[in-house]
Amino acid sequence: MQHGHDTHAEHEHHAHEGHHGMGKVSWRMAAQATLHCLTGCAIGEILGMVIGTALGWGNMPTMILAIVLAFFFGYALTLRGILKAGVDFKTAFRVALAADTLSIAVMELIDNGVIALWPGAMDAHLSDAMFWWILAISLAIAFVVTTPVNKWMIGRGKGHAVVHQYHH
Repeated sequence: MQHGHDTHAEHEHHAHEGHHGMGKVSWRMAAQATLHCLTGCAIGEILGMVIGTALGWGNMPTMILAIVLAFFFGYALTLRGILKAGVDFKTAFRVALAADTLSIAVMELIDNGVIALWPGAMDAHLSDAMFWWILAISLAIAFVVTTPVNKWMIGRGKGHAVVHQYHH
């Protein structure tokens, strides 16, 4: 019996290794989680700006649509992976909300903050080179700022650490 208990204890230690304490979470893991978030955010941002521009909307309604779509696509990418693992939709949805909300919120705050504060960025159109390079810069800054947030969350068993338990 004692041998089985030691094995269980070793398994428990191994299963949680890297998820407690910031020093044990790699920057690579955090960057991968942030890149996943960035992908969904970028899809939503660009689609929202294209739709808002095509409909002739002003800056504020277009930005709101872009943010809503960034959250939608960020959650959708996570949901896709969790559902592939055979998890029911209700559980997968809860996991996606728990895993991605803070990451997407930080990314959107930084990304849209850079665009809002950059002189002339809010007036740039999709056909302007300025629009695209400012968007690229804002997403890059958002990635750099959000990566430590994801590292911190993963280190506490939150964020994408929750998602990873469904991938194994």
